[in-house]
Amino acid sequence: MYREIRALYTEDTIRVYQAYNQAIADEAVKNGTFQGNFKLDRMTWIKPSFLWMMYRCGWGTKENQERVLAIDIKREAFDFIVKNAVLSTYNENMGISYIDWKKQIKESNIRCQWDPERDIFGNPLEYRSIQLGLRGEAVWKYVHEWIVDITDITDYVRELREKKKMGIDIGPLLPKEEKYSVEIC
Repeated sequence: MYREIRALYTEDTIRVYQAYNQAIADEAVKNGTFQGNFKLDRMTWIKPSFLWMMYRCGWGTKENQERVLAIDIKREAFDFIVKNAVLSTYNENMGISYIDWKKQIKESNIRCQWDPERDIFGNPLEYRSIQLGLRGEAVWKYVHEWIVDITDITDYVRELREKKKMGIDIGPLLPKEEKYSVEIC
């Protein structure tokens, strides 16, 4: 399987997705960033793939993931995140020892994980899609410096979920994600 980042992006921003409970989502939408109910001391995962997010949150049906947010962040921030991420799982082709990798994992505030991309029905596709974990200084910068806009797309997700259940082809209604080029982790 090959790795590829596909995303909805502009010259200045790239969209990532996250799903949360009502309290966190309400605060984020109201304030344009995450606040009180969002835990800065925990790792948070961002995903540029809409369908991977739908797979992960069950199209907004999983507990504490009922609200789906589209978060536009600065492209230079996303590029920084990807370039400075440490892979979540070790493999011998990384060019470093297992001990060195464990040290990097412990010291890094950014993790990178590649999972099979998903189709509309949750089936794995032939390539892997990225998700990025942020903690410590990285999550602080995400919340305070990198977020440009937060949009609640929960109603859109529900509408797509219902049309999918009725057998309607939702492919044309999905975000038009394009290949995104950046040096990948």
